[in-house]
Amino acid sequence: MKKICIYGAGSIGGFLACYLKKTNSKITLIARGAHKKVIESKGLTLLKNGKSDTFEFKVTEDTTSLGPQDYIFVCVKAQSITSIVDNLLPMIGEQTSIISAVNGLPWWYFYKANTGTMLDETYLETVDPEGKIWKTINPKNAIGCVVYPACEILEPGVIKHIEGDRFSLGEPNGLNTERLKIISSLMIESGLKAPQKKELRNEIWIKLWGNCSFNIVSALTNSTLDEIGNNPQILNLIRNMMDECKIVGESINIKFRISTEDRIKGAISIVGHKPSTSQDLEAGKSLEIDPIIGSIIEIGNKMNIGTDNLKQMYNLLRFKGELLNIYQRNDKIDKVTN
Repeated sequence: MKKICIYGAGSIGGFLACYLKKTNSKITLIARGAHKKVIESKGLTLLKNGKSDTFEFKVTEDTTSLGPQDYIFVCVKAQSITSIVDNLLPMIGEQTSIISAVNGLPWWYFYKANTGTMLDETYLETVDPEGKIWKTINPKNAIGCVVYPACEILEPGVIKHIEGDRFSLGEPNGLNTERLKIISSLMIESGLKAPQKKELRNEIWIKLWGNCSFNIVSALTNSTLDEIGNNPQILNLIRNMMDECKIVGESINIKFRISTEDRIKGAISIVGHKPSTSQDLEAGKSLEIDPIIGSIIEIGNKMNIGTDNLKQMYNLLRFKGELLNIYQRNDKIDKVTN
């Protein structure tokens, strides 16, 4: 029986936990506040395809009581990992694998990346300020993950699934390891899609391509993806942002195997949905601006590639976040994104 901890039982973490509960694994949730209280007393409810299922979990805030885990899924926002990374240490043993199920470029990105650039084996300030995550939990423990499901918390203890059931997985070095096979098999057994990818970074960038454009524009305009798709002028801005992202990605050997137009069509086909960045803004939660767009700008600056459209939209959303008290500027991040 594998011991699996889901750190952050929000919309994605909770969805994942409900599925993994169907396997012969020991699942523990790390949660807090009202959400934790409801899960403790009534269980975690998942609404999907008009059906409601409730699952009981061990849920705690105290990681010191759990001991080493086989797998830890980190499902907090990417910009929040730095603040919780020390809490992971009591759960990390010699065989523990850490899977960050987050948007944006992951903290381990340039570990074993072999881009042939000066970025190899370095951390990104916009994702991992001062390299705290890299230095604390070591990227050799990381397994990569690209999250596709769209979910939302309707109320404490209740998660609604909107669409998607795929979590693509891959080792930073591209190898097909035993630990990768095991967690992929468990997720597939639970009913999820969990393909093992040799070139996961390409997939990370395909998702990032949409996040760095649609998420930002949606958050600034309070619009849904299909509403953006119905506005030709805004779509042109989206294309310009995506073009800059693509150039930056290609500079570090990323292959974009679908066209810009196909990527756009995939996004605007989702009717009535606002991306997670918009949901966070409306809920007054911390914004994931730096990992999904600041990281691209940081790489662009280091590779001497212009990202004027991305920078303008990045600075607009950061300003909005500051005014709403849900984004805090960082001098070192300012320096690498100017």
